[in-house]
Amino acid sequence: MSTSSKRFGTAPVFFTAISTILGAILFLRFGYAVGTLGFWGVICIILLGHMVTIPTALAISELATNKRVEGGGEYFIISRSFGLNIGATIGIALFFSQAISVAFYVIAFTEAFEFFFDFILDKTGILLPRQIISIPAMAVLGILILKKGANMGVKTLYIVVAILAVSITLFFLGSTEYAANSSFNLSNAAFRNRESFFVVFAIVFPAFTGMTAGVGLSGDLKNPSKSIPLGTTSATLIGMVVYVFIIYKLALSVSVDDLTGNQLIMGKIAIGGAFIIPLGLAASTISSAIGSVMVAPRTLQALANDSSFPSSKVNRWLSRGRKEDGEPANASLITVIIAFVFVSLGNVNAVAEIISMFFMVTYGSLCLISFLNHFGSSPSYRPSFKSRWYFSLAGFLISIWVMFKINTTYAAAAIVMMVLIYLFINYYHRNRQGLESIFANALFQLNRNLQVYLQKSKGKKTKHEWRPSAICISKKSFERDTAFKLLNWISYKYGFGTYLHRIKGYYSKSTHLQAEEELSKLINSFDKIENHVYVDTIISPSYTSAIAQAIQVPGIAGMENNMVIFEYDKDNPDDIKEIIENYALINAGNFDVCILGTSSRKITYKNGIHVWIKSTDEYNANLMIMLSFIITGHPDWKKANFKIFDICKPEQYDETVKNSQKLINEGRLPITKKNIEIIIEQQDLSAKKLISSKSSEAALTLIGFRGDTLKHNGETIFSGYDDMGTILFVNSHDRLEIE
Repeated sequence: MSTSSKRFGTAPVFFTAISTILGAILFLRFGYAVGTLGFWGVICIILLGHMVTIPTALAISELATNKRVEGGGEYFIISRSFGLNIGATIGIALFFSQAISVAFYVIAFTEAFEFFFDFILDKTGILLPRQIISIPAMAVLGILILKKGANMGVKTLYIVVAILAVSITLFFLGSTEYAANSSFNLSNAAFRNRESFFVVFAIVFPAFTGMTAGVGLSGDLKNPSKSIPLGTTSATLIGMVVYVFIIYKLALSVSVDDLTGNQLIMGKIAIGGAFIIPLGLAASTISSAIGSVMVAPRTLQALANDSSFPSSKVNRWLSRGRKEDGEPANASLITVIIAFVFVSLGNVNAVAEIISMFFMVTYGSLCLISFLNHFGSSPSYRPSFKSRWYFSLAGFLISIWVMFKINTTYAAAAIVMMVLIYLFINYYHRNRQGLESIFANALFQLNRNLQVYLQKSKGKKTKHEWRPSAICISKKSFERDTAFKLLNWISYKYGFGTYLHRIKGYYSKSTHLQAEEELSKLINSFDKIENHVYVDTIISPSYTSAIAQAIQVPGIAGMENNMVIFEYDKDNPDDIKEIIENYALINAGNFDVCILGTSSRKITYKNGIHVWIKSTDEYNANLMIMLSFIITGHPDWKKANFKIFDICKPEQYDETVKNSQKLINEGRLPITKKNIEIIIEQQDLSAKKLISSKSSEAALTLIGFRGDTLKHNGETIFSGYDDMGTILFVNSHDRLEIE
């Protein structure tokens, strides 16, 4: 839309909102509400309703002053914050809410002609259907909006708002005989039928949905960042004040029976009420209908401009504006057709309730966006109008709570419907993103605060619960992924893992670009599996410097890393020498060390995990058992179990059996006697040969090693297992207690 067509100021925003706020529900249902719940009951409804609308008005005002709000109003704000796919999901629901609201207000308009229907019924005995008024009224409204557009609508708004103001003024000036004799005051005002509170709230709540009606004109405003906050907040606050005085006047002026029995009871109070109140009802409902029929097409046009629908032809046609004034003529036609359908049905009470659900979702979304922007503290979020994060959070939570209190079935239906719409749109627009950004800033802040808290509270804890926080460094990431899988198994449920792909060289512009490219490839590659590991790259000229850098990096979960995983190819063990050379460096940092010998043989998970414990494995045994338990918690191992082989000297047999039984009874591990096999050491059979014969088919074998043995025997510790699959060699720095 051209700049010249942005022709409206603040007044249309205010009048569109206030005419909807002081609309059909006010004239038709407030009397019933006061009669049913009493003065204080309806005050509570107003307060609860405005606990949703005021935070939403503040959130809209804030968001509108942060960035230029273009066509589509609420849809534009949501889609540019949560991403186009979620924006389209809420936007489609919002459009239908606005379009069906047109029908709702036109049907309510017919109630202004109750005298006519009563007259015909008295004279002829015929009860005429409301459609004889509502369908012609909808036709006239549709023709005017299609021919003249929003400019006509705004001019009409000024007239009907003036009528509305006069009718409400005459209502306040009116009096009744009941009021003259009434002893009603605030001290004796009642709160009746509390069990019906949310039933009445559901009837009255559509009155509050008019608060955002003017926001949909955003694409036609000269200065949205000024007009939206000023028009919306002023309409909301003025509407709330008028509501309070009207319910006070109703409670003071009329008996409970009259309040509940006459939907146009305001006509019994106002000066010239028999004429002025139906006229005010007609003015308020037709102005609300005009407001909705102006706003809905702009939401639909904005959706089409973002290619939200699965047809380029449909998107082009709906997004097309009239050449002379930019009016969304085609989108207006669709809106009018939808409204006609529901006007013809004649009763939209059930539809109005679920439409309220979609409005609540919209309000909740706007409050959530505001809260996340506050919490995320992004430097780019600099609105000139500022709300408070606790208002926004309260608005979001109350919106969701109220949805389910009004009607749990409709609330669930609305959510299910929106999930289905989202899944379809997300399938159609797979490449769209955007949701992550607004949540990412909040998560960054939360993670920062948690890590600072953990660091501060670290010294206060006398006992730390052990869980693996592992870091793995590999330069062979594109050749084999077993080390990543191991880290992923450990990180799935119980542990945390950081995988670092090493790039050999000095840090420079070229290696930085290389690191970015390779990281992107790795993330895309690892996304094919269920990934619970944080992946990054590290640029370093040597293996030793890479390790020295990596082990000083904080753990991804905020706790210090306590385990380092190395990996090498069993068939070509060239890297094992480098690993051995750097063992002392790792050991100096009190890390547990795991060295993964990757086999070219495919891992057959159903063959399970074998854990080998020798008499020299006093420190390693419990760590290996816990690791095997943690690894089998991953879905890859769901059909597998782990088996423990304990090699002991003849004189240690009874003690070993006793320890095994204790592990079964007290360790709370999924093992029985069948999982443990105690083997007496044989002089003529080496441990390596025994392990090779028993575990040749195992999917993964865990074997312990000691640092002093590694220092003296070197690479020979890892050789002699050629007939076996993948092996994890484990060295525990401290004895781990299985509690």
